[in-house]
Amino acid sequence: MLKRIPGIFRSFYFITTVLFLVWMLFFDSNDFVTQYHMSKQLSDLEDDKEYYQDLINEVQKDRKELMSNPELLEKFAREKYLMKRPTEDVFIIVPKKEK
Repeated sequence: MLKRIPGIFRSFYFITTVLFLVWMLFFDSNDFVTQYHMSKQLSDLEDDKEYYQDLINEVQKDRKELMSNPELLEKFAREKYLMKRPTEDVFIIVPKKEK
């Protein structure tokens, strides 16, 4: 039975190389499947980083604009935090939910 297998495939170096490749491809902690998942996760995290960086830039721009314009700051405080002057009343209108 072993005589029908070519000599190169019975070589110690060939068998060792094949076993090493099988080990590295499937059983090692850095196999191809793990590397693929880690690469995909890195790509997703880089996309998230870009999204949050854009949000940070937008918030910084809005903050700079608010701090330079007192009228805009008052409007923002009234709308966002429902602040009012002492002589004013604030009414909050909540729309009905459609069924």
